[in-house]
Amino acid sequence: MTSTPAPRGDDAAEDRVPLHRPGLRPPALAAAAVPAHVACVMDGNGRWANARGLPRTEGHRAGESTMMDVIAGAVEIGIKELSVYAFSTENWRRSPAEVRFLMGFTRQVLRAQTEDLRAWGVQVRWVGREPRLWKSVLEEVRRAERLTAGNETMVLNMCLNYGGRAEIADAARAIAQEVAAGHLKASAVGERTVARHLYSPTMREVDLMIRTGGEQRTSNFLMWEAAYAELYFSPLPWPEFDRTQLWKACQAYAERDRRFGGAVDQVQA
Repeated sequence: MTSTPAPRGDDAAEDRVPLHRPGLRPPALAAAAVPAHVACVMDGNGRWANARGLPRTEGHRAGESTMMDVIAGAVEIGIKELSVYAFSTENWRRSPAEVRFLMGFTRQVLRAQTEDLRAWGVQVRWVGREPRLWKSVLEEVRRAERLTAGNETMVLNMCLNYGGRAEIADAARAIAQEVAAGHLKASAVGERTVARHLYSPTMREVDLMIRTGGEQRTSNFLMWEAAYAELYFSPLPWPEFDRTQLWKACQAYAERDRRFGGAVDQVQA
């Protein structure tokens, strides 16, 4: 099954993605086998559109319904935290027209979808840098945070103007300032210190990172948090991904042996 992109008006989605799709049920995985935190690099929108004779922006439009379908699927299977790479610090290098579209479209999506996210029990959090991010987009994501603050079913991290290296550099700068001010001893700085200074200190470590579009790299996404993440690469462009593909990735994750650096001697006879 693939998600059919819905045309969008200026104020709200014309076709809303349901939390439950008739006839579709997630695989019966034990709760311990379900990744608690899944991160998605939503790649392939532009190439999907160009292959159909459409401008790249139409691929981003199509990707909205995919994102909502994946969020719904994550809620259904029991994922506790989902992070989506909505706009990276590197995306500012794209054409001014595409950047303007992405900023405006992100604002529109947040406005259109927040009510459904609230009804689904999803808590929205923004993760990223404030400089350069459009004020109107920041206001919209802050509104979504306020409206969904009481939800506990799943956390949705909207990574906007985010870069993994930028996050670590910003954390290092903040730690250095505390050391210089005498509030922290340099000898006391460790991994926990860095974690406390990341954009979202309460974020779980990533268990499963999914990238669509056929590329096989993490592209500067959640570098610290995904240090031990299992990687899953899908050849499908993001507009053709959906909740069933998310469940397929979760099944693959459940079959992997996660050792976190440890190993057991298993000499073959």
